[in-house]
Amino acid sequence: MRPISRRCLLRATASGVGLGGLAPLFLPAKTVFGTQANARLRVALVGVGGRGRWFVETIPRMEDVVALCDVNEVRIDEAFRFWEERASAWENSPQPWEREAAAIYRRHLKNRPKTFVDFRKMFAEMSDGIDAAVVATPDHTHAVASAAAIRAGKHVFCEKPLTRTVHESRALRDLARKFRVATAMGNQGTYSGPFRRAVELIRNGTLGEIREVYVWNDGGGADRDSPPQGQMPVPERLHWDLWLGPASWRPYHRDWMNRNAWRDFGTGQLGNWASHTANLAFMALEVYTLWESTEPPEKRLIRVRAECSRINRLSFPRWEKVFWEVPARGNWPPITIQWINGAAPGFEELVGPVIADAPTNQRNLWHFAGTLIVGTKGKIHTTGHNMWCRLLPTEQFAGVQCDRPETLPSSRGPEQDWFAACRGGPAPWSNFDYAAALNEFLMLGNIATQVNDAIEYDPVAMKIVNNTEADSLLRSQYREGWSL
Repeated sequence: MRPISRRCLLRATASGVGLGGLAPLFLPAKTVFGTQANARLRVALVGVGGRGRWFVETIPRMEDVVALCDVNEVRIDEAFRFWEERASAWENSPQPWEREAAAIYRRHLKNRPKTFVDFRKMFAEMSDGIDAAVVATPDHTHAVASAAAIRAGKHVFCEKPLTRTVHESRALRDLARKFRVATAMGNQGTYSGPFRRAVELIRNGTLGEIREVYVWNDGGGADRDSPPQGQMPVPERLHWDLWLGPASWRPYHRDWMNRNAWRDFGTGQLGNWASHTANLAFMALEVYTLWESTEPPEKRLIRVRAECSRINRLSFPRWEKVFWEVPARGNWPPITIQWINGAAPGFEELVGPVIADAPTNQRNLWHFAGTLIVGTKGKIHTTGHNMWCRLLPTEQFAGVQCDRPETLPSSRGPEQDWFAACRGGPAPWSNFDYAAALNEFLMLGNIATQVNDAIEYDPVAMKIVNNTEADSLLRSQYREGWSL
């Protein structure tokens, strides 16, 4: 019942054994042109601080890191320092996998990757020396960095959320199809055994007919009243203009870098957490198929409405409730997916009964984020990453295992599945065809909290058909010099 630990995941990565075993993946997606099977891939890391530290730590043990790019040169120094510290700490370890990792870090320190502050320059100068890129920048530059990599013919792994706007997600999907590169978004629960078992249980009718889904997070939004006031000196070695990227120019203030406080730079908890938590329902109930629907427009419209603490175009509301009314898809009936975030009315009434039997050491985790999928025969409850699940009521489903898939293939982990796709293998489950649809779906919630009325979205046409103002929020203006 406990989430996989960071140390266990690192050990599994080093030994080549992932979260769900070694079986190949399958999704109904196009096979990509691959890299030579036996060659080590040459990988560029775009963004090496924050979440990017995970890739600084793990990617060298899988493939060769040939370039580091970050708008803050201090973060690049920290990456090299991390390799040095880890190599020194592990080179005499009793654990074989740690000694092996230490040797790999030493090799990367000897053959130091080239360093850049601008990914555009990196792809221009190293076009023939990079096979794939990992993007772990702030939300507002995910799209431009990923698009630059794809246009340079590179495979791309982009951390969640895929993009800040609906239009950016659609653009990345279309670019990936055009250039036929291997892509993946980093919503890690997708690759766990319990996630795939939950997909099986939902699709094989164990829960009966499903019409209601609840997704929650108790974090809420920053709900800032005004932008940062005044101007601060730009920290040494931070390239502020590059950090802003496509966003409109403004003087430096450190508060702007708290990206999820501001709509210009972040996606709030819908992007930060629902990319994980809403993923199971979106995949298992095949909501993504609406993006390829051949039904008449009126039969594929997704209706979205929101209730929130207040409409705030600058920041994200303190609390919000978003309701997606999803039409029938194939043999699936219409469903309603409800997102409840922060101290919204009804939060405790929803979450309290679900977590009433939570173990003491899990209670805060269960309260913080989760999913409840309600069927006529039973329910399934997951924690925030969708990496663990249980069936309710527990006594009714005693003996039903929820740890590993029985019919669906297992996974070696998100990065390893992506690297396999780079070599010509099947597309990862969170490839951009799927991830773009999921992100469009979630970002509609961020639009709904900025308007007064329900919106109706045509996922094939990428258009809000009943509200011109809301439709304009599907995209944003880029500064000169930045494009997809």
